[in-house]
Amino acid sequence: MPRLFDLLRTRILPAILTAAGVALIVAGLLSYTVPVEANPSDSPAATDLAPTAPPTAGASLTPGATGSGNASPSAVAGRFATRVQIPALGVDLPVIRPPGGPSAYPLCNVAMYIQALGQPGEGRGIYIYAHARKGMFLPILDASKINNGAKMKGMIVNVYTSDDRLYLYEVTEVRRHQLNLDDAITAATEELWLQTSEGPRGTPGKTQVVARLLSTQAADHVAAHPKANPVVCG
Repeated sequence: MPRLFDLLRTRILPAILTAAGVALIVAGLLSYTVPVEANPSDSPAATDLAPTAPPTAGASLTPGATGSGNASPSAVAGRFATRVQIPALGVDLPVIRPPGGPSAYPLCNVAMYIQALGQPGEGRGIYIYAHARKGMFLPILDASKINNGAKMKGMIVNVYTSDDRLYLYEVTEVRRHQLNLDDAITAATEELWLQTSEGPRGTPGKTQVVARLLSTQAADHVAAHPKANPVVCG
């Protein structure tokens, strides 16, 4: 039975998710928006949208332990990302579950996560994406254009979670003009992936930032639960 589980985990499941990733791209997940500021007058009134806990994968790791790239606290049922920050770039966004499923066009003023992938503490790939607009992930796109984003390497990314934890990640890689999610799907250790667009809606290539887990600690409840005011992008 353990060998069968390993086969499912290491070969069959990644293959299924890779196929799903292709479907997500076709559905428009990677087709975001122009890197300009949204016009508030073109958007409906902001509304509260609380994330709903997605299913989580189990992990046999020590609760409360700090990570070192391939180790992370054990998965907690119902844990999900609620806030993402890159202090060095001035990025600070609530993170929500995408309403309407993965094929829905991303909302503005928030970041979102791919539900089929991981959450902090699960020891696998976590995928968070947002538009390249002012107040969102535009600083990532801007920084990626300079020496292929070299200055972002070593930057710290903070991810807060619904169970009042703070996960710290260090940027290790910046990838430009990317067309798939394969490496995030098959990640064998805990990796944070951030994505934003590189041009008008329909531009195929996207910018991805990859970060490794450094540590985790308790977080203030208010800090871990920012008010999300997503709007339909104008």
